[in-house]
Amino acid sequence: MSLYKAKEFNIPEIKGISQKQIEEHLKLYNGYVAHANKILEHIESLKETDEGAYFAAELQRRFGFEFDGMRSHEYYFKALEGGPSPLPKESELAKFIEKQYGNLEKTKKELERVALTRGSGWAILYWDKKYQNFLTAWIDEHHIGHLSSLDIIVAVDMWEHAFMVDYLPGEKRKYFESYMGAINWKTVEDWFSEASRK
Repeated sequence: MSLYKAKEFNIPEIKGISQKQIEEHLKLYNGYVAHANKILEHIESLKETDEGAYFAAELQRRFGFEFDGMRSHEYYFKALEGGPSPLPKESELAKFIEKQYGNLEKTKKELERVALTRGSGWAILYWDKKYQNFLTAWIDEHHIGHLSSLDIIVAVDMWEHAFMVDYLPGEKRKYFESYMGAINWKTVEDWFSEASRK
């Protein structure tokens, strides 16, 4: 069994999100990687015994939380690498966004509507290749509400840990706007292109 390795991200200074916030957030990401691995190792050691089967099953339930926390954060941080860049107007992603939402600003507003849901979780923009459209979803915690088999295009962490150094809980909108303003849309376009080719 292969274990996961924490990725390293080259994130420049971000307007509205401090380096201290990013550093603290990356520590949490590293924790998700470590706990996903720890659970896998425990399951492996417990599953072969009758006494351990129950505990292995309960750990298996917990694994989704740690794994999805790890993977969602990888989308979140990767989208910040290289600094903000505009979405090329001639890109396939821009064309599909225009067809469904009208423009990128309206897409951001739709994602913001989801992001301001009360509670802790994720606002995610998915691509449904089968029906050729985008869907937004609120993910409770890290693992409840994912749209099965759809590709993540944008993942915005709306847990308080993502903004607590810079913003109060009532300032989620300001944090959301700062994150969206820092996205490298070329990276997002690459994800969309890959998802479209599958």
